[in-house]
Amino acid sequence: MTLGTALKQARKAKQLNQKQAARGICAQSMLSAIENDRYVPNARLLLALCQRLGVAVSTLSLADDFEISAEQAFNDRVRQMCNAHQYQQLKDWLLQPTTLEHVQTDEQTQAYYYYLGVACWQVDRTSDAAQQNLRLAIGMAAPSSPPTTLTRLALISLAVVKAHHHPQAPVAALVTRALADIDASAYEENANIVFYLAGLVAYEQHDSQLAVARLTQGLAFATTHDSHYMLANIYQLMAQLAMAGETATAQVASQRSQVFKDLFKEQINDRL
Repeated sequence: MTLGTALKQARKAKQLNQKQAARGICAQSMLSAIENDRYVPNARLLLALCQRLGVAVSTLSLADDFEISAEQAFNDRVRQMCNAHQYQQLKDWLLQPTTLEHVQTDEQTQAYYYYLGVACWQVDRTSDAAQQNLRLAIGMAAPSSPPTTLTRLALISLAVVKAHHHPQAPVAALVTRALADIDASAYEENANIVFYLAGLVAYEQHDSQLAVARLTQGLAFATTHDSHYMLANIYQLMAQLAMAGETATAQVASQRSQVFKDLFKEQINDRL
């Protein structure tokens, strides 16, 4: 799926025609060119279209879900609520004693606390519950080198939560652990999320140069494994960095107008 096709599908999902989607943003003819992959939008135009079409960076779904139970119905329930971003319902359901009764193994318990931490974060970002549950997920990790993808996600998610509350929070150790030997691990598409969230941590801490470096590393990681997953989110965060003009070096600043032409190469597909 190309960028143009992805934008077209998002537009149709909102039941908008090209004229309606482009109004106040660009000419209908330009949107048509974008959707037919004849024109690559710049950062400002891309973000405006994503806002109009309801594409949000803050809501991420896993490429493959983790099991919290041996019973598939429970795992399907988690997946359905996560994909629909029904985090209040997910939180309430996970906290039910009858749900916890079906969580048996250490790996399932780790997944349980990871999902509960994510749900708490999405429901109330001022609460400490997200940090508490993510710490429990990290504590349930079986000793392994390198860490599992689930452990990496719990580590980097905790770093995001801490950085959001306190931009100067000491989270470097969490990020380092999340990224440690990631190239040596058996590849899972969910690992792409780790790089995006590592970039988001640096963004929250106003270190644009580090954010760009981590996001660029994530692009290389995903495309090396012939994956499209999370590329659109990475592009969008890089666009925000470029628009904010916070890039720390003259070299990065001079490439601002070219960054998306360099990133949106024909061989790279995008999934919004």
